[in-house]
Amino acid sequence: MEYIKTNHFIEASCSSIIQKNLNIFKMITHNPSATKFIQIPFLIIIILLYRSHVQAQDIFLHCPTNSPNYTSGSEYETNLKNFLLPSLVSNGSINGFFNTSVGTNPNNTVYGLVQCRGDISMDDCRTCLNSSTVVVIRKCSNRIDVDVRLDTCLLRYSNTRFFGQVDQSMLVWFPNEEKVNNLDVFNSQLGKLMTDLMFNASSDSSRFEVGSFNYNDFSKIYGMVQCTRDLSRYSCTSCLQDMISRISSLYNGSRSGYIMTQSCFIRYDDNMFYELQPPPPPALDTVSGSISPPPSDSEPPPGPEPSVNIVAVAVPVVVGVSLMLLAVCFYCLRKKKSVTSKSYVQGASRDPMANQDSLQFDLVTIRDATNEFSDANKLGEGGFGAVYKGKLQDGQEIAVKRLSVNSGQGLQEFKNEVVLLNKLQHRNLVRLLGFCFEGHEQILIYEHVANRSLDKYIFDTRRKVLLDWEKRYKIIGGIARGLLYLHEDSRLRIIHRDLKAGNILLTEEMEAKVADFGLAKLFEIDQTHGNTSRVAGTLGYMAPEYALHGLFSVKSDVYSFGVLLLEIVSGRKITNFHQSSSTPDLLSYVSMEELEKRYTLGGAGPNFIPKFFRK
Repeated sequence: MEYIKTNHFIEASCSSIIQKNLNIFKMITHNPSATKFIQIPFLIIIILLYRSHVQAQDIFLHCPTNSPNYTSGSEYETNLKNFLLPSLVSNGSINGFFNTSVGTNPNNTVYGLVQCRGDISMDDCRTCLNSSTVVVIRKCSNRIDVDVRLDTCLLRYSNTRFFGQVDQSMLVWFPNEEKVNNLDVFNSQLGKLMTDLMFNASSDSSRFEVGSFNYNDFSKIYGMVQCTRDLSRYSCTSCLQDMISRISSLYNGSRSGYIMTQSCFIRYDDNMFYELQPPPPPALDTVSGSISPPPSDSEPPPGPEPSVNIVAVAVPVVVGVSLMLLAVCFYCLRKKKSVTSKSYVQGASRDPMANQDSLQFDLVTIRDATNEFSDANKLGEGGFGAVYKGKLQDGQEIAVKRLSVNSGQGLQEFKNEVVLLNKLQHRNLVRLLGFCFEGHEQILIYEHVANRSLDKYIFDTRRKVLLDWEKRYKIIGGIARGLLYLHEDSRLRIIHRDLKAGNILLTEEMEAKVADFGLAKLFEIDQTHGNTSRVAGTLGYMAPEYALHGLFSVKSDVYSFGVLLLEIVSGRKITNFHQSSSTPDLLSYVSMEELEKRYTLGGAGPNFIPKFFRK
């Protein structure tokens, strides 16, 4: 993924104001009595406003330099400029979205998609799409693969089919250094708002949602999310989740934020930047040049000539209106309108699963995805049940955790994991895509993580060689970032309580993701510790105060992390040292006293320990 940081933040669109000015200009120019003195200055003002509007909207243009060019005069160019682009504009402005392809063979076929922001009128949509076609033709001449996102619309075309696929190859974000005062409250409220918008948008056919929350007694925070409508519900959720997970690292308390890719975007601001509802379509024009008003039988009253009256009235009116419009447009470019929006009410349901409907899969879909839970799809099995690899109809790969009746993970743990993972988004936490709860079936659906769990590598004599020390260091850092998010940076404070090698999943790039939140405990913001009469977890990883007395805190997870770190470094299980009384436990084995005697742990080599601890 390529990151683009830009200081060109886009303000509210003034296209509707400009369109109204154009309508006024048409009325003036159709009046034969209007003088050029009135028409020309008014036209100049409108042109200047229009140019500033188009320039302000040009915020994301992707013309890959590594993609080939099409030849001028080729059939591909004909299909693009004569058929595809006009079709996208005309059809896309009808309901805000359209995708199609033009071509007779793979060499000349061009695929295209347009979409407008869900809160704008169809007139503004058409204006934006027309502007985007001008931009791509002028700035991406002869490119076969182009993406342009203006403030209120998106246009994409390519020689390869991309419909239904999440594309995040380019990520654009707009920095804002202005911070809020109460960071913890703000991050908590913002995270919940964006998560709710994400699920509402992904479950709605428009793939669009807006909302707000009261940050304090004097101000609101407004939010907006949108996916392209060709994405499935699950693909939309995945795209938006990734964007939301980046808020803490890119903004962390900024008053506004805007992150976008080709497939989705998220935005929030402490000023209103969207319309509450899309304006109704304009009425049909009842003024026609061929229709004249009926002639009058009476003589006009005596007085000055009509043209003199028109000039006397029109000049001050035009000047006054022009100045007023300039002031309004300047204001809306600097300070977006603040109007009432959909209120965001924070609350909790008695049943924590009641608000998770958008995550629920039906059992038939899961059976189809896993080929009826076939052994060929099985990734592994443990005391909780089996994990299967699956593929949804849109091609997305998933991991399906099917809890067995005797798993020991009851209904409460099942609900706990669904509710908590629904509220958490971070690159080092496994992402929950959904769940299935039908009859006796309790199923959790996660993103598929290619390299399975960490214990399959560090404790395997053949696979452990795949983890050089650079990779192990990277894995340790990823686990630490995930824990820091759970303990400090998320809008919730969560104690995992079962951190171990089997609950760390590895991506293709050997990026660590913390998994299995069935035993996790939710803390209040100001709570530092808790206790339980039901101690659950994995022996060896549990802190003494938790194992003996049921007391747990963030320190409990830190203790487990320390044990896990030693396992990663040594390549030995914490439990292996209990097999013989002559062998010390892992904690003693890697004590600093022992480290002074050994520079080799698990075949690491004599130079590892000093280098590792220097890092």
